[in-house]
Amino acid sequence: MASDTRDIYVTALKNTHALEMQALQIMERQVERLQRYPEMEEALRRHIEETHGQRARLEEALQAVGDSPSTIKEGILGFVGNMMALGHTPAQDEILKNTYANHAFENFEIAAYESLLTICEVAGQRGSVTGFQQSLQEEEAMARKVRDLVGPTTRRYVALTSAGEKADR
Repeated sequence: MASDTRDIYVTALKNTHALEMQALQIMERQVERLQRYPEMEEALRRHIEETHGQRARLEEALQAVGDSPSTIKEGILGFVGNMMALGHTPAQDEILKNTYANHAFENFEIAAYESLLTICEVAGQRGSVTGFQQSLQEEEAMARKVRDLVGPTTRRYVALTSAGEKADR
């Protein structure tokens, strides 16, 4: 693999690994706070487990090229993930804002994996393609799940709020 394409591939791996750290921070903070939306909690908990697997696949790919995750990127995006998750906590409609943000973030991850798969092809790195395709499928499934929960989550939020109950999370 040429040095330029190797560098691009390694950077993409590190960026995607750090992105998954950000995703974990966001989901873990939300799950800690969810009380009245069990379907969303279940979806997030399942995807947290998938995300650990995705990070492991990325780490294996980095090891295969003699590299490792970027602690700087991990630290920064982990911090950003925590701040993103906490950003909606004061909102009366925290659950709705988190649902919208989760849908957007899942689509961001889909784009990242599509790009990574293209970089794998260009760089001649076929060894991790199957694992990255699995990660892409997991992200697509989670995006669909979150999208499918927008209506039911909104209905529950409206019902709880209309009944004078705490509905933010």
